[in-house]
Amino acid sequence: MTTEDQPQIYLITPPAFELEPFAVQLANVLDAHEVACVRLELASSDEDTVARTADTLREVTHARDIALVISEHLMLVQRLGLDGLHLNDARNVRAARKELGPDAIVGAFCGTFRHDGMNAGEAGTDYVCFGPLQAGSLGDGSFAEPELFQWWSEMIEVPVVAEGGLTEDLARQLAPYTDFFGIGDEIWTADSPADRLGVLLSAMG
Repeated sequence: MTTEDQPQIYLITPPAFELEPFAVQLANVLDAHEVACVRLELASSDEDTVARTADTLREVTHARDIALVISEHLMLVQRLGLDGLHLNDARNVRAARKELGPDAIVGAFCGTFRHDGMNAGEAGTDYVCFGPLQAGSLGDGSFAEPELFQWWSEMIEVPVVAEGGLTEDLARQLAPYTDFFGIGDEIWTADSPADRLGVLLSAMG
């Protein structure tokens, strides 16, 4: 696999963090490796907190010409000058696309369901996310099998993101079949997120 064929990196923030230290940490990762997009995935529903966080991270990402999308907060995208919206419910894609227009990024998480991904694609999504990539302790234990990504890459033109529980072995296995790797806790829990991302990148080929 050539460098041009490698999946791009789609970073996902932790659900909670101290803003200033994380902004520095994020900047270090973005300066160390090529990243296509960052998703703000805050658990907080406090709009002021989310807006302040988005403002700070937008300065970090836009200074490096990297897109910043926000999870779920449709009304904040245009208000804060963000690049787009990530939806955890693919059924909302059409409404989000209508609200944000053709230039904004709209993406959707589709779990392990091929049909949801196809519907999201037809509704105007820019990408679909499938995951988690391995069975975890939460939920029903289902996960997105490698065959799903292989089928999608062969049959569907909409870019696909593989996210949730990425390991070096999975990175190696899925690299030929995915356009982006969604990477979050896999690096933020490490002593050096930039170094950990480098290890995962090496495994991609």
